[in-house]
Amino acid sequence: MDISACKPHKNSTFVPVAGLSFFAIASGFLMSLIPLSLASFGMDSSLVAWLASIFYLGILVGTTCIQTIVAKIGHRVSLMLFLAMLTLTIVAMLAMPTAAVWLTARFLAGFAVAGVFVVVESWLLMADSAKQRAKRLGLYMTSLYGGTALGQLAIGPLGINGVTPFLWVIGLLMLAILPPLLIKKGQPESLEHEKISMREVRKISLPAVIGCLVSGLLLGPIYGLMPSYINGQFASTERTAFLMAVIILGGMLIQPLVSYLSTRVSKSLLMALFCLLGTIGIVGIADGTSIAIITVSYFLLGASCFALYPIAISLACETMVLEKIVAATELMLLSYSVGSVFGPVIAEHSSTSAHSLITYLAVVLLTTSIYMLIKSLQNTRSGHTPAIG
Repeated sequence: MDISACKPHKNSTFVPVAGLSFFAIASGFLMSLIPLSLASFGMDSSLVAWLASIFYLGILVGTTCIQTIVAKIGHRVSLMLFLAMLTLTIVAMLAMPTAAVWLTARFLAGFAVAGVFVVVESWLLMADSAKQRAKRLGLYMTSLYGGTALGQLAIGPLGINGVTPFLWVIGLLMLAILPPLLIKKGQPESLEHEKISMREVRKISLPAVIGCLVSGLLLGPIYGLMPSYINGQFASTERTAFLMAVIILGGMLIQPLVSYLSTRVSKSLLMALFCLLGTIGIVGIADGTSIAIITVSYFLLGASCFALYPIAISLACETMVLEKIVAATELMLLSYSVGSVFGPVIAEHSSTSAHSLITYLAVVLLTTSIYMLIKSLQNTRSGHTPAIG
């Protein structure tokens, strides 16, 4: 399958980052709005895990064919197309609020979101050096997580009941379409397209693939189930919005540190340390006796979980030539999506305890930390450089 590539000097960051920022605010609001609004539309709360999993199934399917679309119509038009498609799924959910329609709409929304991610990531990752890629990836993650955190805070003033909150989401998505619609310069210039061969796939760092997979196993349940878990603990939509924003704020604020360390420290070791940090956060969530301790613990959880994907994807792209960066990005998103599809369902059904979600997160974080530490020690003994991980 052909994929798009581009010349770095023709590649502007404003359009993708501006569009991504509005998209992230809308997605952050929608992320908590969907599970919390089911009751107002007369649907059962048991639908929450399935809505999360089918959304990520849509992302998974999308990763297999997004590049064909981008190669044919270009990055700018593709970004507008996928944002419009996401908007229409919300319109369908409002028009026909039934379980079947919502499940179908969330699957199509996942496909559209995969398109947004692949277009924006590939738009930004076309750079001449690892340092420039790390800087652009940090900008991408900061915009994504900052917008998502801001969107969480809209739950309090805009509420979770009825049609009105969803209309705000639609409005934000329409604003996201404006930058690529109005600014036609600065998109990646198409070159000779290349794909990754099976031999090259086998050479991609296994810790990079595992890191993206685990990122999905963690973030899928956090996006899909955490709002309901927090609301069940505190019975307050305002507290739910605040703590979800804290999680994502942790992910946003950690990005500059991730960008700095990822070129100086073994990436396997870095992922091991962040997973350990997340495990500490889970302990604080489970045993915290004050809201201050619980808030800090949610912050640590967000910082650790949202750090894994940029570290893993930069590890995967280290040895790739420019023309194959997008294919590597697609492969990593595929790994992330597999984890995201199964994560919510496993977390939901792994235990009957009220704390099954955080128990699941603790197990995933701790086992990943041990695995990455072992890989880091193996790399050190075999003489690999720290940057390769």
